[in-house]
Amino acid sequence: MSGSDYRINQEIRAREVRLIVEEAGEKGPTSRNVGIVPLREALGMATERGLDLVEVAPEANPPVCKVMDFGKFQYEQKRKEKRAKKNQVKIEVKEIQLKPKTDDYHLGISLKRARKWLEEGKKVKVRLRFRGREITHSHIGRERLEGVKDELSDVSVVEQMPNMEGRDMLMVLAPIAEKK
Repeated sequence: MSGSDYRINQEIRAREVRLIVEEAGEKGPTSRNVGIVPLREALGMATERGLDLVEVAPEANPPVCKVMDFGKFQYEQKRKEKRAKKNQVKIEVKEIQLKPKTDDYHLGISLKRARKWLEEGKKVKVRLRFRGREITHSHIGRERLEGVKDELSDVSVVEQMPNMEGRDMLMVLAPIAEKK
């Protein structure tokens, strides 16, 4: 739930609520379960403390409401979301395209590029495209992809084994996780 998804104060529709009061303690804020109280009494307790009554679990029976500073709560939620987004790992997928008849020189160039990407922590998708009657000899393509896998085995692991998708045979290589 984001900050705007919560009902606060007069927006709460239930007659009675399960009330939780947040109190400042020596070791930080602590929550105390007051129990089931009428909505008016809960709103009174919130205004008496100069805080908001926030419905945190509307699907519960009766709904769970918390007495807290809603502005501070929203601020903390946004900070948590930013921190989580910052710590997310974005994995980029690069692609090399080959054909069954790609000569060794051009294959070497593609492998060199793939090795560099894998060392940078990126995944590599190897696409082997069949044209015309080449598709009848898919075993040649599979051997070619096995050769690519063997050549890059020191820096990668096979995430997706070679499989056919239309006229293409695809294999995905992922970098080997650093040993700690």
